[in-house]
Amino acid sequence: MSQTTQPGALSSPVPEAKTSGGELMVTFSIMLATIMQVLDTTIANVALPHMQGSLGASSDQVTWVLTSYIVAAAIMTPPVGFLAQRFGRRQVFLWSVAGFTLTSMLCGQASSLNEMILWRVLQGVFGASLVPLSQATLLDTYPKEKHASAMGIWGVGVMIGPVLGPTLGGWLTEYYSWRWVFYINVPFGILSLLGIYFYVPESETRKQRFDGFGFAMLALAVGALQMLLDRGEHADWFEALEIQLYAIASALGLYLFIVHSRTTQTPFLSPELFRDRNYVSGLLFIFIVGIILLATMALLPPFLQQWKGYPVVTTGLTLMPRGVGTMVSMMLVGKLMKHFDARHLILLGMGLISISLWEMTGFTLDVSRADLIRTGLVQGLGLGLVFVPISTLAYVTLEPRLRGEATALFSLSRNLGSSIGVSIVVAALSRNLWINQQQLGERVQIPPGLLDGLPSADRLSEMSGVLMQEVTRQAAEIAYVNDFYMLMWINIAAMPLVFFLSNPERKG
Repeated sequence: MSQTTQPGALSSPVPEAKTSGGELMVTFSIMLATIMQVLDTTIANVALPHMQGSLGASSDQVTWVLTSYIVAAAIMTPPVGFLAQRFGRRQVFLWSVAGFTLTSMLCGQASSLNEMILWRVLQGVFGASLVPLSQATLLDTYPKEKHASAMGIWGVGVMIGPVLGPTLGGWLTEYYSWRWVFYINVPFGILSLLGIYFYVPESETRKQRFDGFGFAMLALAVGALQMLLDRGEHADWFEALEIQLYAIASALGLYLFIVHSRTTQTPFLSPELFRDRNYVSGLLFIFIVGIILLATMALLPPFLQQWKGYPVVTTGLTLMPRGVGTMVSMMLVGKLMKHFDARHLILLGMGLISISLWEMTGFTLDVSRADLIRTGLVQGLGLGLVFVPISTLAYVTLEPRLRGEATALFSLSRNLGSSIGVSIVVAALSRNLWINQQQLGERVQIPPGLLDGLPSADRLSEMSGVLMQEVTRQAAEIAYVNDFYMLMWINIAAMPLVFFLSNPERKG
């Protein structure tokens, strides 16, 4: 059904599934698509060294396999709301899943770096809509009293990627081939496509003028920022002209987008979104959650593999309790929200995250696996307690017609938080490691007489090498601790934001 509406309006909610069986099939189908997309943001990381040889790329060039996907997905996330209301949510979903599945297969068959980058860009374009559309569809499929449970299910799908992605990618690469990192999407994509085709109802479509200039400026701002964050560590940050140009382009794009949005009659994003206090607070919160979620996961694998000598599979098993804790709390929090104020659960969750990060500041290179598992489990429980209530309260006062735009912006905020968090902790780790090496190296003194009687210069060289190796180990230990401290204070500083959220069901 096609009809004309005022600019800025979005499609009506998808009709609710009439039976619980229908709800389950809708949920199963769209969550398969969500898991595919979030897995692909991290699953290819550990396979890069193997791709490098097959594709004939340098270590610097092969990182574009990750960058191309992330940037394309970031740019194409904001227009998801417009596409859903213009062509229908189900149609956009079907085309997105089909395109994502096809490009996944083509990525697995790529024989050169240029081919791989092309298919990864298209994979990011098609995959950008999967997470926001799945959230919007679940909110419209389930009645309001079940929104917390629906967001718990959705949250498990979104959070499972960063936790299981590196482990699954490492296992597939080690025992099969890096190509299976992409081929694994094909059967799940086909199942998701069939489920969406048969069970997801279509939404109404409405004609709306597309704000091309607004989209172009927002795409420039987001794309340049993602390039800056992803390339910064490789290019020595703002010492490089490349990074300076990305920063200028991002700032200019954002400035022109804001000015244009305030002066045009048909802005790309509906102004009503930013008048809703709960939604804006939810955007800020999910940004912080994104920082903590992926930043910690960016630190722990190299800490365990490089400095503690854990193999990939052992690293994955050690980190898995974090994901288990997240999924357990997400499945329970829907019931808890019926008896407790969601804002109190958010504070409890952020408190648990802060406690786990504080314990991690006491990590040494001799930290036991039991401590690693315990702190990961506590942090996972906290993340689940924060993620679901935020994902529910963010939309509780928002008009249903705005959900298409709102879920897209919500996903973009989470992804930007993740990108910024990873870039900050990796840059801080690298810088602190270098500084600590210099400062500790200056303090190393060999006691008089220790080298007396050594038979040759080779023995002196060997001892110097051992000393420098130990200095580097201690420098790394301090650098990781500093990063954990930083994340802890970021989390604590975000806690007062909970007072900007309202819970209408609790009258306050």
